[in-house]
Amino acid sequence: MATIQTKYLGGLRTEAVHTQSGSSLITDAPADNHGRGEAFSPTDLLATAYGSCVLTIMGIAAQTHGFNIDGTRVNTTKVMGTNPRRVVELIAEFILPHNTYSAKERKIIELASKECPVYNSLHPDMKKTITFTYPD
Repeated sequence: MATIQTKYLGGLRTEAVHTQSGSSLITDAPADNHGRGEAFSPTDLLATAYGSCVLTIMGIAAQTHGFNIDGTRVNTTKVMGTNPRRVVELIAEFILPHNTYSAKERKIIELASKECPVYNSLHPDMKKTITFTYPD
């Protein structure tokens, strides 16, 4: 069975259903590409998958090493290119919660950010800019 079933709704919108859970989401073409921009665009989902995947792998690494990153946020920005139209860069700013992370924990967090399957599935020519903010 398919992992995701997607239906074109018309008007440059789709509905995707996760077959295992039944969860669904709507996509809409962005305003700069003939759409209304009223929902995630497919390229927004690429950026979302990237940020969510990295956070998940960082969480697994933290859990494995006995600390937590609960409350960590990521602000992800996609940069579009042309000829062909595509995402040319993903900029991810990870903001960790107030905690005193040791140098070892910071290294674990930062190395984990490059181990997510989405990160490793992206074309090597796509620029990936990652920064970390550790509040004092």
